[in-house]
Amino acid sequence: MISCMEAVDYEDPFGFEDYFPAMIDTLGVERFMEELYNGFCLLMDASIGLITFESLKRNTILMGLSELKDDELLCMLIEGDLDGDGALNQMEFCSLMFRLSPGLMMDI
Repeated sequence: MISCMEAVDYEDPFGFEDYFPAMIDTLGVERFMEELYNGFCLLMDASIGLITFESLKRNTILMGLSELKDDELLCMLIEGDLDGDGALNQMEFCSLMFRLSPGLMMDI
């Protein structure tokens, strides 16, 4: 079964580099987790405490990532949405971030 991220014809225009392992080395695990939580808070809809398609779209535009297409944003949600509610809670977001970090996955 192909994941949603593999199914989308996706070329990384941002030159993604996995900084998570270096961040953990520099910040330590506890501080890194705080930063991950801050990222979740930045993207979530504060009224419901979840990352929704609308909050993801709105906040990626504010972050200067307006090049991301709707289907790419939807794919991110689908990839991380473990309970099928159409949104990401904090645990789903953190799990997705860890799964998408090749450097962290190599250490497991």
